[in-house]
Amino acid sequence: MKNKSFLLVISSIIFLVALFMVGSYLVKKEQDNEVTKQVTQNNDLLRSDLAIRKGAQDAQVVITEFFDPECESCREFHPYLQSFLNDYAGKVQLVLRYAPFHTNSVFAIKILEAAREQNLYWETLQILYKYQPEWGSHENPRPELIWTYLESLNLNMEKFKKDMESPRIINLIEKDTRAVKLLGIKATPTFFVNDKMVSEYGPSFLRDAIEEALKKVSN
Repeated sequence: MKNKSFLLVISSIIFLVALFMVGSYLVKKEQDNEVTKQVTQNNDLLRSDLAIRKGAQDAQVVITEFFDPECESCREFHPYLQSFLNDYAGKVQLVLRYAPFHTNSVFAIKILEAAREQNLYWETLQILYKYQPEWGSHENPRPELIWTYLESLNLNMEKFKKDMESPRIINLIEKDTRAVKLLGIKATPTFFVNDKMVSEYGPSFLRDAIEEALKKVSN
């Protein structure tokens, strides 16, 4: 009798777990379909002319990352992106879009874009990521420290501070924020490869998506 009761409990648990997994899959599939619909209806959501780019200019495979410079996961993922750009040199291009979810995100984005005006975007991004645990600490954020970090770049600081409030940068942030909302992006980093969202998080999943896209364009 005890064995029958035990088996009944186990069977019930297995059934509930399976039901949960199926439900999660259906919800996720619905979300992916909605994202695909938005990308199809709004071509500029991923193809922003204002976005910074890196890699082959004529690449047939484009990786679009929605990221937040204050996001710890974005910081951890960044070296993998650099590795992919090296591994697929001449074949892929990286496009960075902003998803300002954290308290000091907009300030950090303005820093990056002002540095871009002096052709020091990627160097500044490296610095922000390097010292992110200090200036972007969740317990005690100190964004004012960024000014100290920037001293090594020999920037024209008078121009830099003016550029931070330029219409181009304000427009870029507004455009990216709109895209984040329409695409339903809730977390960073979120990746798209040739307009298709990478549903699973992790370097291996992104690499698989790149490989799949390269196969499609080569056929």
